[in-house]
Amino acid sequence: MWGASHAENNKDKSVRMEAFRQTYLRLCKEGAVEPQESVMVKLQECRASRLDLSGLSLSTDTCTVLGRAFQNDTFFSDVSLSDCMLSEEGAKVFLTGIFYNTTLKVLDLKGNNLKSTGAEVLGKLLARNKALIRLVLDWNALGVWDEAFTAFCEGLSSNCALTHLDLRNNQINHHGTLELAQALKRNSTLKVLDLRWNNIGLLGGRYLLSALPSNHSVEQLELAGNNIPSDTLKALEQIVGRNTDRQSTLRESHSRTQVLSKEIQILKQEKGQQFQNLMVTIDRQREEMGQSSRSTSIQINQLQEALNGRKSAVNSLTTKLQMMEAALALSEQKNHNLAELIAKLKVEKEQQLEVRNREKKKEHEDSMSREAKHLREIKNLTETNVQLKSTVEEVERRCKSQQQQLFELKQELTNSTAELKLKLAQAEDRLEIAKRMSKQALEDLDNRRQRELEHVNRNREENEKALQERILKLEGQRIQLEEDLSRTKAACVAERSLAEEQLGKVRAQVRQEEQAHVSSLEEKLRSVRSSLQEVQLQCSQQKQIISEQQAKNCQQTIETDGLRRRIEELQQELSGKDQEKVAEVSRVRVELQEQIGHLEAERTAQGGLKEKICALEREIKVLTSNHREALLDKESETSSLMEKLRLKEVEIQRMRDDEAQRASCLQNAILTYVKGSPLGQYSSPKT
Repeated sequence: MWGASHAENNKDKSVRMEAFRQTYLRLCKEGAVEPQESVMVKLQECRASRLDLSGLSLSTDTCTVLGRAFQNDTFFSDVSLSDCMLSEEGAKVFLTGIFYNTTLKVLDLKGNNLKSTGAEVLGKLLARNKALIRLVLDWNALGVWDEAFTAFCEGLSSNCALTHLDLRNNQINHHGTLELAQALKRNSTLKVLDLRWNNIGLLGGRYLLSALPSNHSVEQLELAGNNIPSDTLKALEQIVGRNTDRQSTLRESHSRTQVLSKEIQILKQEKGQQFQNLMVTIDRQREEMGQSSRSTSIQINQLQEALNGRKSAVNSLTTKLQMMEAALALSEQKNHNLAELIAKLKVEKEQQLEVRNREKKKEHEDSMSREAKHLREIKNLTETNVQLKSTVEEVERRCKSQQQQLFELKQELTNSTAELKLKLAQAEDRLEIAKRMSKQALEDLDNRRQRELEHVNRNREENEKALQERILKLEGQRIQLEEDLSRTKAACVAERSLAEEQLGKVRAQVRQEEQAHVSSLEEKLRSVRSSLQEVQLQCSQQKQIISEQQAKNCQQTIETDGLRRRIEELQQELSGKDQEKVAEVSRVRVELQEQIGHLEAERTAQGGLKEKICALEREIKVLTSNHREALLDKESETSSLMEKLRLKEVEIQRMRDDEAQRASCLQNAILTYVKGSPLGQYSSPKT
């Protein structure tokens, strides 16, 4: 990997070198300057970032081209033009070209005999260039012209990048040294200053001695060959040594501060990373907790919905069960009522049978007595026959009128029944069935009565044939028969009234809402029946009523059997439904128990999740507290380090003040020594 990067670096260097050569050739063509072969050879031989043109005689045009080539940033950081015998104009053009170059760090202009113009241009270079670090100017003549060297010193005073300046053999006298000392007071970056083999002398040494206490950056000062007294040199060496010590301490403190700052930065980065990791873990845990809470809430909502659905299903089942229980109770009540009705009907039927048996016995006895009476009253019948015929006619007329009234009443009854049918839709079927059954019974009774009447008529005809000779006996028998008919009519009326009462009870059970109307109809029927009782001449109707009662009894027995079968079927259905309900209820209970078990398991799982969440929150709180404590510890450490730095700075400032005081004391001592010495007395009037 290092070999690959090194190869890429060499390739980049060769490319940049070739670009500089091409630029140099292009500028030569543009300026119509013949490129020097020696320069081209040096450029081709150059492989590093140092351009060495020392020893070559460079013309002004070549310097112009090089200055233009160095106006922009180039590949070279070290340029050596030593002993090139540069002319004033060539040096000016070249130095002007590198005013704003930022890549050139070292410039060697040794042995080029630079004078006033060169010094001024160098001053401008130092004032404007911010990248040059080392400047070699030995074996030149910069100090010959004071004004030009003053411009050079002004540029040096404003420079903030140069650290190494070589001014050996530049004929610098004490005036130039004074300007140089003033520049050193304002300069704070120059570390190495080489002034060997100049004409500084005693005054120049004093100037330097007075200026160096204000400068804390010069660490190396070379003053050999300048005719400076040894004590001045020692004083200057001491000041420079202090600067060296100060700079070393400053470098150490700076390095320490850098190390501490790096450590602090590393600690901050570590703590920041730890804090970020902690926040990431907290966010992740929060997200997980949020997801788990959302999932649990969703599950809870789903379970709640399922539970609500189950509750609604259970409620519907309970309502259905209640409805079925109500229907069952209603059916049981109906069964109970029907059983009571059947029992009542049975009792009434037994009573009617007993009454009929008694009546039959009475009729037989009465018939025997009537035969005796007929024989006795036949004579009377013949006498009253004529009267009876007239009365019969009269009765027939009345019967016709009463039949007309009965027809009208029947029409009213049909109208009322039609109204009842409209109002009582549920009872119509039963009433229609009862009516049909009653009609059938009436027809049966009519047929039976007709048969009986035919039998009676046959007997009567036989009697008439047998008693043609004895008309009185027949008339007595007729009277007796009429009496028997009246009795039978009375019995039939009684039976009919009982049947009507039973029918009224049935109708009262069926038609509760229309009881008043039914009662009025029953009153009308009673009035009609009372009128029929008054007529009492239609034996056929009476026998029809009797046969109707018998048919009703038969029909009621049939209905009771059907009702029993229906009750048994209903009981079987109810038992089956009860079993189904019990099975459904047991199944629902099992499902509810399973759901309750699932819900309890989920509740326990939620409780476990809540406990985990609480544990995670406690861990987060513990981590945050530990992190806060660590941050507080690091802050206390940084504050202690800053306090130590502040103490070091105070100590350094105190050392500086002590050194300044020592230097001032030494300067005063040197001045007093110089003034008190005979050399000082000799040189003072001369100065």
